Amino acid sequence: MRPNLQLAVLVIFILLVQRTGKIMAQEIRPIRDNVGFCWHADEMNLLMKYLSSHAKGKEFPAGNLVAAISPHDDYLYAGSVYYPLYKLIRTKEVVIFGVTHGTVRKAMNDPQNVLIFDDYKFWHGPYGNVSISPLREIIKDKLKGEDYIVSDKAQDIEHSIEALVPFLQYYNRDIKITPIMVTQMPFERMEQVSDKLAKIISGYIKQNNLKTGKDIFFLISADADHYGKDFDNIPYGEDKKAHEEAAANNVRIAKETFDGILSTEKIKNLTKELWGTPSDNPPCPVWCGKFSVPFGLLTAAKVIKESGGKNLSGKLFKYSDTYTEGVIPVKHTNLGTTAPFSLKHWCGWLSAGFYLK
Repeated sequence: MRPNLQLAVLVIFILLVQRTGKIMAQEIRPIRDNVGFCWHADEMNLLMKYLSSHAKGKEFPAGNLVAAISPHDDYLYAGSVYYPLYKLIRTKEVVIFGVTHGTVRKAMNDPQNVLIFDDYKFWHGPYGNVSISPLREIIKDKLKGEDYIVSDKAQDIEHSIEALVPFLQYYNRDIKITPIMVTQMPFERMEQVSDKLAKIISGYIKQNNLKTGKDIFFLISADADHYGKDFDNIPYGEDKKAHEEAAANNVRIAKETFDGILSTEKIKNLTKELWGTPSDNPPCPVWCGKFSVPFGLLTAAKVIKESGGKNLSGKLFKYSDTYTEGVIPVKHTNLGTTAPFSLKHWCGWLSAGFYLK
């Protein structure tokens, strides 16, 4: 081969490799938090082994479980709150409603009244790449353009959905997900968008002969109260009694909303509890999930109605916080914590399940 031709072939080869590498990199969503969450199989196995032996609490049934609320905080803090939920989930695919945190809002010029999707084909998991369900593209195709935006950038800097993926994949290596970030929107707007989304998801379920709870599941990402001066949230003070009172208020809100038959009235009342200020009476807690929870519950309830006409009946599985739990003593892993805790700075979380009734 002549030198000039060899050089041309070499250049083309390098360009192809570079181009292919770029395409491949863009197909997989990058990991946002490699400290609080687990991305290695052996380390995830160690964590789950510890939780199976030490995470004590009431057992809940798996039958007819179709939707749930999950924390998204560091595993070494909230592992015992994740655990009682995820050991019950065995579906083939999961629709995940995530938060749009302040970091994302700032970077994205605070989008509101829309859902946010990404274009990635895969997300990382500790046991290999996690596939995106075909449902995501169906939603993009059928949902009106005014109701959503597509932004890989937004998903890249948001951690509330990726936190749930390793726990899901631990119990199902072939899990598929539909990631949906929920932005700030008034309740009336939530009703409108959730109506449209529920119809699309119900059509997908019917077309593919899926069963809720067995083939497809609805998972809502949310952390509860963020307490302390750092969050401009100290209505009870900063001592042990203040912690007890704030935690009791969180549990009250969760039980009043999630326990028993789920209704639109309960969901609307939840927004009144979460969309106020700490100076309200009773004080409004600072939840990371004050939009994802009501929107996700509205959508799940409507899909269930569309698919079989049944109601959802919920149960609070567990509530706790960083001050109560401390740090799980799992050693020989890369897992860490992304924030300190004390009576002056703590974060609450909960897990709750919703059953066909």
